[in-house]
Amino acid sequence: MSGGVVRRPIWAAVAVLGALLAVGGPLSSCNSVDSAVKEISYPLRHEDIIRQQARDKNLDPALIAAVIYAESGFISGRTSVAGAEGLMQITPETARDIARRSGGTAFTLEDLATPQINISYGSYLLRELLDRYDGDVAAALAAYNAGPGNADKWGGSQLKADEIPFPETRAYVEKVLTAQAEYRARYNKELGPAP
Repeated sequence: MSGGVVRRPIWAAVAVLGALLAVGGPLSSCNSVDSAVKEISYPLRHEDIIRQQARDKNLDPALIAAVIYAESGFISGRTSVAGAEGLMQITPETARDIARRSGGTAFTLEDLATPQINISYGSYLLRELLDRYDGDVAAALAAYNAGPGNADKWGGSQLKADEIPFPETRAYVEKVLTAQAEYRARYNKELGPAP
């Protein structure tokens, strides 16, 4: 009996995926159930922008994709309770600072809704944090999520993800690191090589 209970939801999910593939639904660009499952579990959009920013800022494109996945799920209209905007959830204050320091144009709040600008600013911040923490991805991600002041208090470049005292930040770092490995494994061709 329990086997039937487990199988029904799985078969129902497969049936829904098949229907979406057949009728040209949101997954119509997927050519198989496997690619549809890949797209649902780890979506990917804006690959061209991600590749370009990864090249420009010497970042792993899978890391950029993983941060976007954790921050917004690739939904560009997201706004956090803290006021962070867009795909990489950049606050207006951080965006103004990045625009000023990077020699960019005058910043407007609407810029954060533009994938090119949002991913550029988020990638700039990631590069800056990786440089600050001697390439330590966990420390850079902790700083991206909770601020550099907190990451410094927690050990900076000596930080261990499982020792982060804020449960939300610890879960965030673990989620991004897991997603980075998944994006690298699932989308290596689309994202291109790591530096």
